Amino acid sequence: MVDSAVQESLRQAVASRMPWVRDELATLVAFRSVANPAIEPAEECVAAARRVEDLVRESGFEQVQAVDAPDGSIAVCARSPRAGRPSVLLYAHHDVVPAGDPIGWDSDPWTLTERDGRWFARGAADCKGNFLALLLALRSVREVLGEWPIEIAMVVEGSEEQSSGGMEAIARKRPELVAADAIVLADTGNVEAGLPTLTTSLRGTGSVLVTVRTMDHAAHSGMFGGAAPDALQALLVGLATLRDAEGETTIDGLDHTDTWRGAPVDASRFRHDVGALDGVGPLGGDDTIADRLWARPAATVLAIDAPPIAQVTAAVQGEARAVVNLRVPADMDPAAAQQLLIDHLHRHIPWGLVETQPVSLGRGFRARTDGPAYAAMRQSMQTAFGFEPVTTGQGGSIPLAVTLAQLHPEAEIMLLGVEEPASRIHATNESVDPRELERTAYALALFLLELA
Repeated sequence: MVDSAVQESLRQAVASRMPWVRDELATLVAFRSVANPAIEPAEECVAAARRVEDLVRESGFEQVQAVDAPDGSIAVCARSPRAGRPSVLLYAHHDVVPAGDPIGWDSDPWTLTERDGRWFARGAADCKGNFLALLLALRSVREVLGEWPIEIAMVVEGSEEQSSGGMEAIARKRPELVAADAIVLADTGNVEAGLPTLTTSLRGTGSVLVTVRTMDHAAHSGMFGGAAPDALQALLVGLATLRDAEGETTIDGLDHTDTWRGAPVDASRFRHDVGALDGVGPLGGDDTIADRLWARPAATVLAIDAPPIAQVTAAVQGEARAVVNLRVPADMDPAAAQQLLIDHLHRHIPWGLVETQPVSLGRGFRARTDGPAYAAMRQSMQTAFGFEPVTTGQGGSIPLAVTLAQLHPEAEIMLLGVEEPASRIHATNESVDPRELERTAYALALFLLELA
């Protein structure tokens, strides 16, 4: 355990640098670094990458390089070798999701704005805030000790939000860039502000496009309705079989009975986070929220192609389409689950010709939690936050986590960060609580010393 005097010095070093963090975050969020030139100019991502590269270099890394990814993005990769010492890889990303409709923002999404003790802007938490928490930890350790006591590597990728595989391709081509004994992915956060949380599982995913054709054209509902095979109704009949009356996903042959063994989900907070209307509760009731989020499959109808109400005509439809997204627990084979979904749709959609097409596929991830690095992180987070860390799952996917586990199976991989429910990542009015950023950075600084 880190000496108490060193702990206090680190805490003070972290706290003293928070004005620097705010200034640099204001600079970083001003870059509209959406890795899609159809939404924001590509130059914004390039400028963000260059600033990230400068900050990483200024933090003391001996080897720093900007690496072009096959998808056109730029990843900043750095390392300070320490032969014979433990090594840790720190990860974040500098790209962001689009700001969306500006009407939904209470302030300019590209200008860091302080309000109610929080810092608002796109990327304030996800993931520019996480990136600066990493640098804050590194700079504080160097200030207190004069050097880093272990080998440190860092990767800051530029297209995580697009899921285009840029960093995964770099890692597979150059696995030495991401090699380490321990890997910290700073791209998640706490289940609530002030409660230290380690994410130990990520859902796998698979989407299916399903098309139902019954006639070569629409038919007048007055003349033919009741006997004409209705493609839209057939599609709805089949989609309805994906859930039972309690909302449980019920795909033929797919297990939906497992339970979550990590931290439970507070029902009132869940209702708040999803914006549930008065009188509307979580599917299955309050006691199974965590089970349904992280231990069981979930089928969601994302979109349906059918005539919009504004263009309604009295016609029986001859064709209808839908996209069904399937999320599966970390240990479940997403390809096998996707095939079960496809088979189910073919079995339960009546009356017509059913065509299915896989749209996306991604494997889930489960962290190993019994190693020394994981124990060191738990101790560090408890010291920094004053509470025993809890574990949770995440419904989204971080494809790089799977790639890293495949390339370096002996490495311990930990997921944490400054995000929490009030951060509203990917939504309007994204924000970060600076206290979360400070405590997370302090925990990371302690962790680096615990590994030494």
